[in-house]
Amino acid sequence: MRNKMEKALRDACTLLGTVLADTTTAGTMAQCAELLAKTFQQGNKVIICGNGGSATDAMHFAEEFTGRFRGNRPPLPAIALSDPSHITCVANDFGFDEIFSRGVEAFGKPGDVFIGLSTSGNSANVIRAVEAAHHGKMHTIALLGKDGGALKNRCELEFVIPGTTSDRIQEIHMLLLHSIIEGVERILFPDNYQDA
Repeated sequence: MRNKMEKALRDACTLLGTVLADTTTAGTMAQCAELLAKTFQQGNKVIICGNGGSATDAMHFAEEFTGRFRGNRPPLPAIALSDPSHITCVANDFGFDEIFSRGVEAFGKPGDVFIGLSTSGNSANVIRAVEAAHHGKMHTIALLGKDGGALKNRCELEFVIPGTTSDRIQEIHMLLLHSIIEGVERILFPDNYQDA
């Protein structure tokens, strides 16, 4: 079992090394942080969603903005589309593929940012949400996995994590999301970072 655990760590490290070796990754992360900071400065918000583990990553991301990350500062408007009553209502009345797009239509405004998480890139409900965000003149960011799936090249900014399993992909997604949050805070609240 110890060997299996060591392999898990090595696999995670190898995938992270692949992402780091892609010379576009850090630049795209910086672009995301700058876009989100500008969005908040202009009085707009972020809407994020995903399925399963990606849904919890979306909630984690949102609470880091509405709560705190590295230091105390004003809350920032971020919404994870994860309300069980909304999801079950829409799934029952319109179908599971519409659970996120209806939320985007309800809460999204021009100038907001939509972030979609999909480890396969093929989640029909995330695809529909991206379409709704485009229709609503929102900015779009995708965190994808494997080969990017049907969502590849459908958003303004994207990350495609070339892992083979959802767990490893989600680990990198959360690292990217945490780093983007840090970038936003460094732009908007530099006093929280003594090394800025």
